[in-house]
Amino acid sequence: MSDTPALPPDDESDALAAEYVLGVLDLPERLSAEARARTDGAFAARVARWENRFAPLNEGYDDVPAPPELFARIEARLFPRASAQRGGWLGWALGGLAVAVAVLAFVFLPLLQPGPERLARLATEDGATAYEATWVEGDMTVTRVAGTPAPQGQVHELWLIPPGGAPVSLGLLEAAPLTLPGPRPQAGWTLAITLEPAGGSPIDGPTGPVVMSAEIGT
Repeated sequence: MSDTPALPPDDESDALAAEYVLGVLDLPERLSAEARARTDGAFAARVARWENRFAPLNEGYDDVPAPPELFARIEARLFPRASAQRGGWLGWALGGLAVAVAVLAFVFLPLLQPGPERLARLATEDGATAYEATWVEGDMTVTRVAGTPAPQGQVHELWLIPPGGAPVSLGLLEAAPLTLPGPRPQAGWTLAITLEPAGGSPIDGPTGPVVMSAEIGT
């Protein structure tokens, strides 16, 4: 019998979300966490919060350009010359058809990609300040579309509130849009913005007034 005390359920979920984001889970555990994030909005919010918290660590790594020969290697795998030569005129014809299909896909596929889906619009009572939450390609992005940021020494903090549940912080809303990867937030849940001290709420919950909120649409 282990002498290690068990974590409270909320702490255990938070630790699992952090381990998932860090990539230290084995494959079965990772698949289980991904499945849970698709159905458990509170857990998905915890994952998004940890992703946002760890994001600054990426700033310590510079972008590395792709090797110059990479495109040639990809092209060789897609359209191998040897097979075309073995097939005679038929091989060249099929190769030309493949190139044509690839060109058409390159031209028309971007036109078929869905645009951003608006999840909610959050605005103050007078409409002077407003944010929009959109969903596209697996990311939720919250952008200020009207007004100014919070007063000096304060910050707008974004919260996700499940029906009957406690609010979970998704991050701070400053000059740049806030992008949160993860499963789509569920319809009927609430996004809220509070006014917090610089750096965000010092506790695991909001301390300032709710300045705007909106329910996520279907």
